[in-house]
Amino acid sequence: MSRALMPNMLTPQDLEPNWEWRDRLPASGHMSVDFERRIDHDRLRRYRLARTRQSLQNSPAGSLLLFDVNNIRYVSATKIGEWERDKMCRFCLLTGDDSPYVWDFGSAAVHHQRYSDWLEPDHCLAGVVGMRGTIPPDFGLMKKYAKMIAQLIKDAGMADMPVGVDYAETAMFHALQEEGLHVIDGQQIMLAAREIKNWDEIQLLTQAASMVDGVYHMIYEELKPGVRENDIVALSNKMLYEMGSDDVEAINAISGERCNPHPHNFTDRYFRPGDQAFFDILQSYQGYRTCYYRTFNIGRATPAQNDAYVKAREWIDASIQAIKPGVTTDQVAKLWPKAEEFGFPSEDAAFGLQFGHGLGLALHERPIISRAISLDHPMEIQTGMVFALETYCPAADGYSAARIEEEVVVTEKGCEVISLFPAEDLPIANRY
Repeated sequence: MSRALMPNMLTPQDLEPNWEWRDRLPASGHMSVDFERRIDHDRLRRYRLARTRQSLQNSPAGSLLLFDVNNIRYVSATKIGEWERDKMCRFCLLTGDDSPYVWDFGSAAVHHQRYSDWLEPDHCLAGVVGMRGTIPPDFGLMKKYAKMIAQLIKDAGMADMPVGVDYAETAMFHALQEEGLHVIDGQQIMLAAREIKNWDEIQLLTQAASMVDGVYHMIYEELKPGVRENDIVALSNKMLYEMGSDDVEAINAISGERCNPHPHNFTDRYFRPGDQAFFDILQSYQGYRTCYYRTFNIGRATPAQNDAYVKAREWIDASIQAIKPGVTTDQVAKLWPKAEEFGFPSEDAAFGLQFGHGLGLALHERPIISRAISLDHPMEIQTGMVFALETYCPAADGYSAARIEEEVVVTEKGCEVISLFPAEDLPIANRY
């Protein structure tokens, strides 16, 4: 059995991010090969568990009970498919100096015993609690597993310390409390662990972005009258899954009069000559996500549409130029216009339009950058963070709008953009 995730085998070296800042971040091929050093998955697993251990030690909690699938994957390196994301059918316990326990959906536990040799086989257990209430608490499963969890925590010598829970069904919280466990917010502990990406995570995020580069070239070629927003969504899904995506979370496709205000969805609307259209591709490769907007015009563009694009580009360029270790998020947010300056009554109403957010196993990690939050609650930007910056500018015509997003990796001296489909100027697809 591999000892990759045995906590007593972790060393201080496992916390090293092993960054290799070069002239350009590599986007290696996706296969494993013998002639290049690509993703080191054992190093990735050890780093993520070591980061979690460190974050747990820096918190008041002695144990972590995790239901969030991103946290389960970060700690245990297990994943059984995107269908599980909203089912609340798996959970993971990390306590004391012990290895992670994973309760899995039926036969998945046996699968992990057989194929996930970085886990201890007797820590891969079958178990289920409520599945979003479809299994009523009266059936007693929550009480059963709360009792088991409490005993494992006691055996680890952590019974007198709080247990951090990321999220759970309300009845599960009650069951844990009935077993005498003091529950605190474990999501903050996990997000602190996940802030800084190691070299393998950065490579996976860059590979994921490179897939979207290709999809945007396809979109650029396909945009024309007679094609609908949902046609582009379908073509993009097909291409991404053929490229190896494990989850196309969503694709926003917004055009014409739908651009302002931003609806964050797609419809069956046909593109028309002169439409401004923007897209967001949210997908993951080996769990690591993209959030990557681009704006196009179809056939031609008006001065008002060009002006909106120029402003959105200026705002995002200013924020990119500001990113470096030690800068705080309020300094970045101040570079973006106030909500009232681009047509919204408040920062809450404009939330997410001038925006920054961490990328990793989740779409939204730390840091969060927004005038609604960062001005009063700034956080420091650190080397190894990976996040997206996005801007939005309505056009003077009252309905068009430009939307641009760039993904950046914070390096020792500044940041590097990894979303590379050209966006310096407004792209005109199938120009007339």
